[in-house]
Amino acid sequence: MEKQKFYMTTAIAYASGKPHFGNTYEVIMSDAYARYKRQRGYDVRFMTGTDEHGQKIENLAKDHGVTPQEYVDSVSDVIKGVWSLMNSSHDHFIRTTDDYHKKAVKNIFKKLYEKGDIYKGSYEGWYCTPCESFFTETQLVDGKCPDCGREVTKTKEEAYFFKMSKYADRLMQYIEDNPGFIQPESRKKEMINNFLKPGLQDLCVSRTAFQWGIPVEFDPKHVTYVWIDALSNYITGLGYDPENEVQPELYNKYWPADVHIIGKDIVRFHTIYWPIMLMALDLPLPKKVFAHPWFKFGVDKMSKSRGNVVYADELAEKFGVDGVRYYALSEMPYANDGSITYESVITRYNMDLANNLGNLVSRTVAMTKKYFGGIIPAPAEELPLDKELKDACAAAYDKVCELMDDYHVSEATAEIFNMLSRANKYIDETTPWILAKSEETKPRLATVIYNLLEAIRIGAVLLSPFIPATCEEIFKQVNTDLTSYDDAKFGLLKSGVSVGEAKILFARIDEKAFLEQIEKERAAKEEAEKKPEKPEGCAIIGIDKFAEIELRTAQVIACEKVPKAKKLLKLQLDLGYEQRQVVSGIAKFYEPDDLIGKKVVMVANLAPAKLCGIESNGMILASGEETVRVIFLDKDTPNGERVR
Repeated sequence: MEKQKFYMTTAIAYASGKPHFGNTYEVIMSDAYARYKRQRGYDVRFMTGTDEHGQKIENLAKDHGVTPQEYVDSVSDVIKGVWSLMNSSHDHFIRTTDDYHKKAVKNIFKKLYEKGDIYKGSYEGWYCTPCESFFTETQLVDGKCPDCGREVTKTKEEAYFFKMSKYADRLMQYIEDNPGFIQPESRKKEMINNFLKPGLQDLCVSRTAFQWGIPVEFDPKHVTYVWIDALSNYITGLGYDPENEVQPELYNKYWPADVHIIGKDIVRFHTIYWPIMLMALDLPLPKKVFAHPWFKFGVDKMSKSRGNVVYADELAEKFGVDGVRYYALSEMPYANDGSITYESVITRYNMDLANNLGNLVSRTVAMTKKYFGGIIPAPAEELPLDKELKDACAAAYDKVCELMDDYHVSEATAEIFNMLSRANKYIDETTPWILAKSEETKPRLATVIYNLLEAIRIGAVLLSPFIPATCEEIFKQVNTDLTSYDDAKFGLLKSGVSVGEAKILFARIDEKAFLEQIEKERAAKEEAEKKPEKPEGCAIIGIDKFAEIELRTAQVIACEKVPKAKKLLKLQLDLGYEQRQVVSGIAKFYEPDDLIGKKVVMVANLAPAKLCGIESNGMILASGEETVRVIFLDKDTPNGERVR
């Protein structure tokens, strides 16, 4: 039977810099969902990527002294690296600088213009560069951007506009006819009450104030604005292009998307702008847009300016990738913002991963080896306690499916760990160490050990979307290939086979020592980033005084140590028009051979002096106090040039 398709996307990450933990949550959550659907037997296509155009990136590239393309190439690689580290199983990574995307966007803009849904006008209002958004005077909050709180600038420029109001009633009807289109329900109410009911304004879809974007084909001084450029990735990533006589197989198979998973700050763009664009293109709308909340550091939104940004890769160095994934997925509520602190991560890690899951696997595999020589025993007669454990596993399976299908991810993880807690309690109730003392109770012990191994296997099946690498290890220790959701039924584990090698899944963390180390690292980083105090300089001189110093370029043609003088080197310098001997106190930092052939700057009109009885006719320039660094010139610098 052909698998049912499931197409899901994340919002594409803006390629302005490294994504923090809150940004990374989205790809972790989406990956868990993609893995879950695959385990349920779906043909999943999971797409993510980077949004790489816009004024902010143009400005950042200029600040870094590189081209915008070079800048986004670098940042996109960083984002790909973080996604890969977090074990994202996406099928495609789209970049808005990909040629196929740029071509399709040009044609989408052209089609909407030819249809009469885009027209030329002019825009005057307030613009927030970080958010790439325009606002009216009344939309500002205390004169600043209502979304990010940053400064805005007054802008007036020629622009193309998209006729949003033309499709507003049709969109409202679609939302009413498809109650699950926007989730959670609170986001849906916000869109209807704050935007659709008050009436939609036409949307600015081109810019002339910067050049880094996809040019409008028929008016190249305009570049396509983010709404058409970035949002179109969900169909261009499947090969859609309005110029195609027949759309490609990927598009025909997977569109419309089953879900766009996005952050709550971009709901308006995905549930109003994007559906209306699709209506104008005569294309089906996505089935669902799920807007997750934010992760905050403690109670504050993560912000580089606040200095409270946490990065997933740095967390992974301390807690492992699955430790980070589990915290993200277990701590983010369905509708309200989540919170992260080092203390809360340690608590989750120790309680759930080390104690509950890790202990259960470790104890059970160890008992299997100790009591049955590592061979999985066959269960005997079932008692009420056994049925309770089996019922707990079955109930967890049903509940996890129900919760995941409705995007209640953290609640799903809680159900699995409740089931694992029940298995740990089962150990205390059945006391296998007492059963092992008598041959008469060996059959009962066999049942207990088998049931525990089976509960672990089923728990690993349910946990696989969340902590996949750990679950792979659990399957090895239990020695099973029964890893799909279809296999999450009690009694399928084969008896008579050996369990694998026991390994610690999660080592318990000493919170006090950990936090002390974090504080040391923070203090060291602060110290390293601290700007040095302004040194006490010499008296200010005029240009005439400076002009009295004659600086000339020279080449070191010979160099040797000064006998009985540990600090001194004797250098022979070629100025082109003459040669000089200079004695310099740099022997601690350079070997003679390191300097021969190098071009240096020397003070050529310094009065001769004797050092350790050797005459020195000048001085070479170097920097530093504790560590001295000679100032070297380009090898092609001519000898004897005046340095000004």
